[in-house]
Amino acid sequence: MENKSSSNFLKSIIDEDLKSGKVDHIITRFPPEPNGYLHIGHAKSIVLNFELADEFKGKTHLRFDDTNPAKEDTEYVESIKEDVLWLGYEWDDLFFASDYFEEMYNRAVLLIKKGKAYACDSTVEEIRQMRGSLIEVGQSSPYRDRSVEENLALFERMRQGEFKDGQKVLRAKIDMSSPNINMRDPVLYRIAHLTHHNTGDKWCIYPMYGFAHPLEDAIEGVTHSICTLEFEDQRPLYEWVIRECEMENIPHQYEFARLNITNTVMSKRKLKQLVDNLLVDGWNDPRMPTISGLRRRGYTADAIRNFAREIGVAKADSVVDTKMLEYFIREDLKLKAPRTMAVLEPLKVVITNYPEDQVEMLDAENNSENPEMGTRQIPFSREVYIEQDDFTENPPAKYHRLFPGNEVRLKNAYFIKCNNIVKDKAGKVIELQCTYDPETKSGSGFTGRKVKGTIHWVEASQAVPAEFRLYEALILDEDMTDEASFLEHINPNSLEILHGFVEPNIKDSKPQDKFQFFRHGYFNVDSSNTPLGQLVFNRIVSLKSSFESK
Repeated sequence: MENKSSSNFLKSIIDEDLKSGKVDHIITRFPPEPNGYLHIGHAKSIVLNFELADEFKGKTHLRFDDTNPAKEDTEYVESIKEDVLWLGYEWDDLFFASDYFEEMYNRAVLLIKKGKAYACDSTVEEIRQMRGSLIEVGQSSPYRDRSVEENLALFERMRQGEFKDGQKVLRAKIDMSSPNINMRDPVLYRIAHLTHHNTGDKWCIYPMYGFAHPLEDAIEGVTHSICTLEFEDQRPLYEWVIRECEMENIPHQYEFARLNITNTVMSKRKLKQLVDNLLVDGWNDPRMPTISGLRRRGYTADAIRNFAREIGVAKADSVVDTKMLEYFIREDLKLKAPRTMAVLEPLKVVITNYPEDQVEMLDAENNSENPEMGTRQIPFSREVYIEQDDFTENPPAKYHRLFPGNEVRLKNAYFIKCNNIVKDKAGKVIELQCTYDPETKSGSGFTGRKVKGTIHWVEASQAVPAEFRLYEALILDEDMTDEASFLEHINPNSLEILHGFVEPNIKDSKPQDKFQFFRHGYFNVDSSNTPLGQLVFNRIVSLKSSFESK
C-alpha cells in the first residue's frame, strides 16, 4: 500500500534521530486497550504509526494494553485485529501487556528495594485528597516511610491474594510537592480479584497504565512512543519509570493532537454507554463512529485512510467538520460505485397508452463519470414506480417535476404527462395515470420540445422490494463541549427506515456492495441483522456537500 502521508513534526523528529545516530532503526506501536471497539480517532493513530514506520523502513507493533481485567474481553481483542487488517495494515509483531506481568512485578520489586515505592493502605478517596491540587501541594501518606523489608513483604502478600480489593496499593515514592500532580506518588499497582482474559486467575494484582505503558515500550524496544496530548502531563512519569526501573532500551514519548469531529463522541467509555443503554444496534451500528460501524455503513478503508492523512498531525487540539469525512467517501466512490435507480417512497404510475403486455429493455450507463463501467439493461413497461415527492397536486413556483398537466422525462426512458390522479378514501394520492410519447425515447436523437424535469423510476413488475436506512448525526450538539451530558444530546431522529424498490439488476447484491442511487446518495448493502432474502441498504452519505478538500 502506498504511503501518502504528508510532512509533519513527527517525521522531522524521526528523520533527525536517524541522521544524528540517536537511533539506528524505527519501531512504533499501536497500543489499544481491549475494552471496546476502535473508533475513527484510533484510525488516525493507526495510519500515523504504521505509515511513519513504513516510510522509514521500520516496524510497527500491535500491542494490547490489557492491564485492567474489569473492562477487557477477547471479543474486543478480535475486533481490534479485524479493524487494523481491514484498514490495510499488518503488524510486524503482536504483543500483550499481560505477557510482561512477571517482568513488571520484578521491576516494581526493584523500585521497592531502591526506596522508590511503598505499600499504602489509604483508600482511593484518601489518596485523591492527599494528592492536593494545582494550587495546593500534596500530603504524604502515613505509610510512606515503611521500611524496604516491610514493603517487600506486603507487596508479596498482595500478590499472594492475602488482601481484599482496595485494601492496599503500591505507590511510587517521588515528590508530593511536585507541580505535576502525576508525580505525587502515583499508584503503580492495585488489587483486583478478577479473571483476566489472557492470564486467567494467575494474578490478583495488576499494574496501572502509567507504570505499565513505559515498561512495555522499553521491553519491546519501541523507539518513538506516539500518543495523544492528554498524556503530555504524564511524560515525566513515563521517563521516571524507565529511568528508575533501569530499563535497557530508552523509548521517547511524543504527543500529537487527538481527533475531534463535530456531532461525534470520541470515547470508548461513552460509546459503550450507548451500546449498554440500547440506544444503538451494537458497536457496529452505522451511526457509531467505530471503525466497524463505519464499515457496516459503507465507508471504505481508502476513504478513512485518506481522511486521516488529510487532517494531518498537529500539536494543538481542534475539531474537524464531519463533512470532511463525508467528502472522502464521496471522492472514493464516485468512480467506483455503479449508478442505479431506487425508489424509497413509491408512488405507482400507470402509462395508459403503453401496450399492456409489453416490456422493453432500455440502455443505461452504469457510471457516467467512468465509461469503463459499461452499461446495463433496465426494463420498462406500462406500470412504474416514482418517488412520492416527485409529484405534487398543487405545485409551487418553479416546480419542474410531475403535476397534473405537466410533462417530465423518466430517466433513460420517455417523456410522460400526468393526466389523472387516483386517491384513496382518505384523500391520499395512490396512483397517477399518465401518457407517454414514444418519439421521446432516451438516446433516440429526439430534438423536439424540451422538458425541465427528469425523475427516476423503477419498473413495477420486476421491481425488487428493499429496505432503506437513512442516517443523520447521532449527537445533536455539534461541538460536544459538555461531554458529561452527552446522553441528553442524542438525536431521536438519527435513523429513518423506508420501504421501496430497486432495479432488478441488483437483486443478487451481497453485503458491502455499494451503489449510487440516482438523487438519493451512496448506499451500502447492510451486513448485519438483515432478514433472510431481504435487501437492506444503508445510506453512506448524500450526494452533495459544501466541504472542499485542500
